[in-house]
Amino acid sequence: QVQLVESGGGLVQARGSLRLSCAFSGRTFSTYTMAWFRQAPGKEREFVAAVSWSRSTYYADSVKGRFTISGDNAKNMVYLQMNSLKAENTAAYYCAASTQLWGPRTKYDYWGQGTQVTVSV
Repeated sequence: QVQLVESGGGLVQARGSLRLSCAFSGRTFSTYTMAWFRQAPGKEREFVAAVSWSRSTYYADSVKGRFTISGDNAKNMVYLQMNSLKAENTAAYYCAASTQLWGPRTKYDYWGQGTQVTVSV
């Protein structure tokens, strides 16, 4: 059973930076597509970024150039570096894992509990 534990959320001022971390355990990390999603109050969950098993990366248009996803196979960790944060980035951020290749319809089998990011103006 895969377990995902996020950390690194918090309160940050607009234009600031945060790095989220996701610890993966229970299976072979390097064979999973890993992703970050977020959900703001009253809104649907949305895709933020993903890193495939081959460590190719994919981003939502809204975060390209500001967010960077990376995976560390040695540590079984995935990170989301968020720079130039905006108030509209305020949301609960979730780490997710899938055995499928990355794509717009990738089904994610495992989810973390989420970590809150709040960006103040």
